[in-house]
Amino acid sequence: MSLLEELGAQLRATSEELPTGLVSVAMERLRSAADLLNWVRQTSVDPMGVPQLGNATEHAEHAAAALRLAQDAIAAYLSALGLAGGPPPDGDYKAGLKPEETAATGPGDQHQQPPPEKLGKWWQDRVAALTGEAPPPPQDTGARADRTADTAELLRRVAAGVRSGDRARLGRDLHEVNAATGLGLSAASNPVLHRLAGDLLGHEPRPEDLQRLRTAASGRVRSLLPGTPPAVLDTLLARICRAPAKAEAPAHPADSAVTAGVLTGVLLARLGRDPATLHPDAPEPLRHHGADA
Repeated sequence: MSLLEELGAQLRATSEELPTGLVSVAMERLRSAADLLNWVRQTSVDPMGVPQLGNATEHAEHAAAALRLAQDAIAAYLSALGLAGGPPPDGDYKAGLKPEETAATGPGDQHQQPPPEKLGKWWQDRVAALTGEAPPPPQDTGARADRTADTAELLRRVAAGVRSGDRARLGRDLHEVNAATGLGLSAASNPVLHRLAGDLLGHEPRPEDLQRLRTAASGRVRSLLPGTPPAVLDTLLARICRAPAKAEAPAHPADSAVTAGVLTGVLLARLGRDPATLHPDAPEPLRHHGADA
């Protein structure tokens, strides 16, 4: 291997190791936390940390943009050297699908369970409003509660319900989890949505692609989530296309999470892919260039 080829290999490895996906997931988690606090503080005069979260989200957005610019600059440099061999495998979109690492427990902690949520059943109430599907009877809830304890698994179940067009199944899967798991759909979906949209369009999503994505997804999303405000989907699509979103009143924190999960399923269906491809260990799907949305 020549010195030039070795330099190119090292630059490619550096580009692939940049934590673009992880920063994107962190950014979406900060957005979800800010949305939740914004919703809660409507009944309180205390800002409760919302400005600080807003600053943290802005820093994360700048970091994600800087990482993307670094990757583009490396690709341009390799191209100038005549070493461009196509874009590196985009594995960052699976960052939100990987299980979170938990802190190690001591000898006496292995049997301790986290305390139950004390936020009431607001998640189930909002899911019912979005999907039009009532929660299951109490006796079923006790037997099936938290069957899907992992957000990535919930995302795959939601995508499967979207693919089958079964709104009742979608409602059951969302009702069966707690609020923490459900709200995690926002962070898990964010990098996946950007990748899927790029595969559908045949190129990285751009602001001018916003209307194409809206046409491709809005009808199916509305049919499965008849109670979702239109602005929620528009905001999600604008983020995917790196376009400015219209300023709207704070949405319910569950709206973005549920809509992001359903939108993921819609884009998977448009690409003809199985929800199992959302598993972090699944083989990389082929990217189809020039796809028509």
